Amino acid sequence: MSGRIEISDNTGLVQRFWHFDWLLLLLITAVACTGFAALYSAAGGQFDPWASRQMMRFAVGVLGMLFIAMIDIRIWHRFAYAIYALCFVMLIAVEVMGHVGMGAQRWINLGFIQLQPSELVKIAVIMALARYFHAGTVENVKRITYLIPPALMVLAPMGLVMVQPDLGTALMIGMVGTVLFFVAGAPRWLFLSGIAAAAAAVPIGWHFMRDYQKQRVLTFLHPESDPLGAGYHITQSKIALGSGGISGKGFLNGTQSHLNFLPEKQTDFIFTLWGEEWGLLGGLLLLALFGFIFLYCGWIAFRCRHSFGRLLAFGLMVNFSLYVFINTAMVMGLIPVVGVPLPLVSYGGTAMLAALAGFGLIVSCHMHRDAKLPRM
Repeated sequence: MSGRIEISDNTGLVQRFWHFDWLLLLLITAVACTGFAALYSAAGGQFDPWASRQMMRFAVGVLGMLFIAMIDIRIWHRFAYAIYALCFVMLIAVEVMGHVGMGAQRWINLGFIQLQPSELVKIAVIMALARYFHAGTVENVKRITYLIPPALMVLAPMGLVMVQPDLGTALMIGMVGTVLFFVAGAPRWLFLSGIAAAAAAVPIGWHFMRDYQKQRVLTFLHPESDPLGAGYHITQSKIALGSGGISGKGFLNGTQSHLNFLPEKQTDFIFTLWGEEWGLLGGLLLLALFGFIFLYCGWIAFRCRHSFGRLLAFGLMVNFSLYVFINTAMVMGLIPVVGVPLPLVSYGGTAMLAALAGFGLIVSCHMHRDAKLPRM
């Protein structure tokens, strides 16, 4: 088949719409609704200022998800590098004209939304890697020289994101890239060497970390050393989660959150608010919904007959799962505190839209799983 892209007519678009993956959308909506309820509670039983805006963003994001899913996967394949380049330019623009907030320069003010390019660049990196490895063969991936360009695709945005500074997002880009290298068939010894090099570089990395980043690591190791200072966030989070017990204190009855002991309850620590009000059972239910999404997206990835769709869907699934793991582990005190939101639940515009855009691409992979893509 030639590399020419054939865009379907209106009848084809209608057929695609009816073949949309509605089960995945139902699971996504169920998770988003828990976020709306949590944000309503965080505001003391009010839709403003968080729940109403989040619901509007979700509605817009779902429309975007439908639009992205309807587009032929061959178009996404063709423009993967262009999308990567655009997102990379936006990362550079953050350094030039970025908006500074909470001591970091991570956003571009577009008037109607504070755009965070680092959220979009994760999707762009996955798309670019999926296209690159789709064009290669098993023999190509075994050669180190073939792996240099995709490695630069990962390292370049990582460096720009770390400068913002946003160590958590930079590490997520690196982890997703590493997973795609592994799935594409890169040599095992390369990963072992990388792990050894990373371990050896820890002392050097510690030297270049900012003071507040070092403090987060020290607080993770000894949170009780400064419970009213650096360890305040994680200490209050543990108290709130523990006080929820098995069934929780009840909707709108979370004392730690409503008395403002729990910081950032609408963003990074929203899972803690949910756990305090709905308890262990409510927390497990939310994690089960996330688990169903992971499994379903993984099933979609393995059903794709072309490597571009398989790598794209799998990479996006890993990206989404890392969000969930890092956020929930963070609020439980299992890893140091980093600024990673709980997807579809935490308050935030760019994170919500980026997550739904990613799901749109996954559905596009599913709808066009039998498409024949050029190896170029």
